[in-house]
Amino acid sequence: MTIRLRGRTAAAALATMALLATPAATAHAAPGPAPAPATSAAAATLELPRPTGPYAVGSDILHLTDHDRTDPWVPESGDRELMVSLYYPARPGRPGATAPYMSTGEARLLLAGIGLEGTVQPATLSSLGTHARTGARTAPGHFPLVLLSPGFGNPRATVTSLAEDLASRGYMVASVDHAYESLGTELPDGRLLTCVACEKMTSAPSEEARQELGRLVSTGRAADLSFVLDRLTGHRPAWEGSRMIDRRRVAVAGHSIGGSAAASAMLADPRFDAGINMDGTFQERVPASGLAGRPFMMLGTASHSPGGEDESWDQGWQRLDGWKRWIGVEGSGHSSFTDVPVLEDRLGVTLDPTVTLSTDRQVRITRDYVSTFLDQHLRGRHQPLLDGPTPDNPEVVFQRP
Repeated sequence: MTIRLRGRTAAAALATMALLATPAATAHAAPGPAPAPATSAAAATLELPRPTGPYAVGSDILHLTDHDRTDPWVPESGDRELMVSLYYPARPGRPGATAPYMSTGEARLLLAGIGLEGTVQPATLSSLGTHARTGARTAPGHFPLVLLSPGFGNPRATVTSLAEDLASRGYMVASVDHAYESLGTELPDGRLLTCVACEKMTSAPSEEARQELGRLVSTGRAADLSFVLDRLTGHRPAWEGSRMIDRRRVAVAGHSIGGSAAASAMLADPRFDAGINMDGTFQERVPASGLAGRPFMMLGTASHSPGGEDESWDQGWQRLDGWKRWIGVEGSGHSSFTDVPVLEDRLGVTLDPTVTLSTDRQVRITRDYVSTFLDQHLRGRHQPLLDGPTPDNPEVVFQRP
């Protein structure tokens, strides 16, 4: 059966699901209106929304190499290489250098990939203000770990606002760049990896071939996520602050195909205790045996509704065998669960004209529902917000009880 998503085949959507993806787009759609140039008003507040939790936020970057796997997209490059941004609860102290949003090289490739080359300068995007300090001392205690996987074509930087907020609320967060699946990933030696997987997707000879590539992306990312978990919690961890991680409480979440990868990771690795799919088609079907009773949340646009075109959500919902929620957000777009609304606001551009929610509401809803899910299932704290609709969140629809 062909799974369809918002008027497009799911596999074709993968080929165009970078930052500019919109619910009404098609694989062969004509270009939309040219984005508006950045304004001086937008340029005055070029920083991410502030984290809301009680902790200061620290940040570090890891370059990890999986010597047991050859890169599936560029075999001649050798072993699979991953860049990981870490965000963690930190001790308060003197203000230090804030972590860069992304490198200038990554920003240049990203802007070119989404049609904003010449509209926004790479240095403007790369210097977007963050709230995590490099070299910050870790806070005392042990904290649950959350792994984040971005959308297809999207760099890990696009989930920074969520990562910083979770760290401020007492979570250890690892955002993963999956090699050759992002428009631009810079390695420590200066190499810039482009989205070879995107090129393979667009050149696939058939719908069946694209669907198979989508499944390979999802299951390959699951292997990446398990490897990162190994390197953070194993006998000889790759990060000196790994002692702060509570290995008994681990979740995985992702946007778009990263959300599918979250489910794939739970299928492949019992160490993941809970998962979240943010508006992504399930590229690997949830089996009849489910996820061994572990909790899973599906958080997406209102177009991801029961009986909708993306049949994978109906199929997945039926087979999820633990605590589960299917939540839709009216007025949101595919990228509302990422930094994209903030980038549009700060840079003075429009990437998805169909979105009617304010930037603040898109950010707040994502942060609140993701964090309450994690609080309930990694910390054992019941969260009434997840019980059903609330007056303070009229945009949020519980699609299934």
